[in-house]
Amino acid sequence: MATVLAVGIGVAAAAFFGRAGLLALNKYRGGTNALGKAFYKGGFEKTMNRREAALILGTPERGATKDMLRKKHRQMMLLNHPDRGGSPYLATKINEAKEMMEKGA
Repeated sequence: MATVLAVGIGVAAAAFFGRAGLLALNKYRGGTNALGKAFYKGGFEKTMNRREAALILGTPERGATKDMLRKKHRQMMLLNHPDRGGSPYLATKINEAKEMMEKGA
């Protein structure tokens, strides 16, 4: 009984420290966030362009439907609205991105 318990604790410890080690290595390499997606390294352009608008909304540069744009805009605004603790600047950029993408959609 004691042997089984010791083995179980050993396996759990190895898994915990192995995961912690992999996360530390990934962070050291400048890899990804917790969801496995890399962050976009760079700021905003002085004037909005189509590429930047697509990156902000998470849509393709070409071929995004109005329904897709509406859903993505709503999703981003729910996460970043100033009334819910988000940034007014980011909310402005999200709205600007939607307007930019709707021009060509």
